[in-house]
Amino acid sequence: MLRIKSIEIKNPIVLAPLAGYTNSSFRRIVKDFGVGLVYSEMISAHGILYDNKKTLDLMKVTPGEHPIAMQIFGGEPELLAKAAEYVDKEIDADIIDINMGCPVRKVLKAEAGSKLLTDPDKIYRIVSEVVRRVEKPVSVKIRAGWDHASINVVEVARAIEKAGASLLCVHGRTKSDLYRGKANLDYIRMAKEAVEIPVIGNGDIRSIEDAERMFKLTGVDMVMIGRGALGNPWLMRDLVCWAEGKEIPAPPTVKERLDMCRRHLSLLIEEKGEATAVLEMRSIAPWYVKGLPSIRDFKHKLTGAKTKAELEGLLNELEESRSE
Repeated sequence: MLRIKSIEIKNPIVLAPLAGYTNSSFRRIVKDFGVGLVYSEMISAHGILYDNKKTLDLMKVTPGEHPIAMQIFGGEPELLAKAAEYVDKEIDADIIDINMGCPVRKVLKAEAGSKLLTDPDKIYRIVSEVVRRVEKPVSVKIRAGWDHASINVVEVARAIEKAGASLLCVHGRTKSDLYRGKANLDYIRMAKEAVEIPVIGNGDIRSIEDAERMFKLTGVDMVMIGRGALGNPWLMRDLVCWAEGKEIPAPPTVKERLDMCRRHLSLLIEEKGEATAVLEMRSIAPWYVKGLPSIRDFKHKLTGAKTKAELEGLLNELEESRSE
């Protein structure tokens, strides 16, 4: 059991914030497998303050998702503090997370995400202002630096802790790496050794062995899983069982994978309506069938699916072809 201020986290397995994927539907799926903590998708501070409906919809939380960290991004202390105040008072989240690691160009143009890593003093001002104005614990997600010539993960981690954050998450890549290459666990270890607050290690965890290596080589308190969980929530199940000393279940069958895809679709329809859900599932469903032989035809037909019935029909066809 870990504790972030008053928030209890029952195991060290964490679902990462992934734009377009870690919505309420997927969070509910992984929480059913007992994951200790989940993060929301990255949410614009501007969108919050301008009452953007799409932005506000991203912050809807169901009872089974707790504990949950709501992640916001922006480039200025006052902007982020006001957005954090809204989350603190109006949203049923347990932790407020500030994104300082996203390397996407649109976010960088807003002087947000990993752009902030170039200015540790500004990071301190942002975090201290947010902490001062909210009751909920504050966490920050960072990368190791802007590029490999400017690794400042220790300086940034210490600034974040000094500013009053209760939790730090470190992705072992730089902004310039984007998602290429391998996450450098040394950078995560450096941050962990530099601060007293709990640290989450993030990057390239796709198996129990990867998680075990992360813990062993970095000393982190928790591990965060992102892309490795897409279409494979059973990875989260297996990691939870491993972390809690339980027997690891058998891998999912093809039928179980397709049934989970159907459940994901149903939850997404409940959350967003049929049209939007089916559109989003066009990019999500292929993750559930990844690695299966002869799925090119399924993927091709999937691009034309417009209704729940059509998408489920394609899943049924795929299942029938596997049982022949």
